[in-house]
Amino acid sequence: MKNSNEIPQLFLRIALSLGFILPVMDRIGYLGAPGSGKVAWGDWQHFVDYTNTLLPFLNRTAANIMGFAASIAELVIGICLFIGFKIKLASIGAALITFTFAICMMATSGIGAPFQYPVFVFTGAALVLSGLDNFKWSFDNYLKK
Repeated sequence: MKNSNEIPQLFLRIALSLGFILPVMDRIGYLGAPGSGKVAWGDWQHFVDYTNTLLPFLNRTAANIMGFAASIAELVIGICLFIGFKIKLASIGAALITFTFAICMMATSGIGAPFQYPVFVFTGAALVLSGLDNFKWSFDNYLKK
């Protein structure tokens, strides 16, 4: 193999993308009902409740807006990483959003909260991905030709 990081970076890209897309699907109820044991939220209402615990200084309307904005950002980042479009920019966005999420979790739920989930792993993985230069199986590579 000419470039030994082709398979690992593809795997990392797909894993990160699904790590952003699947939670958004959970928030809109696509992965199961609230309380089913298969989901974190199961619907938008439960997600906004959680958003409001992370951002307790916001009222319900503002928490809803922030949750919507975060969901759109996560969906765009996830799709871009999955198809390999603007990978470096999407990776930096992924690192910023997960690091911000970790800080909010630590501030409201304690220092151990982001370590109960792979929040910092996502941040680190996104930073690693943003430092790579060659993405063989991507729209970025196709557009470069």
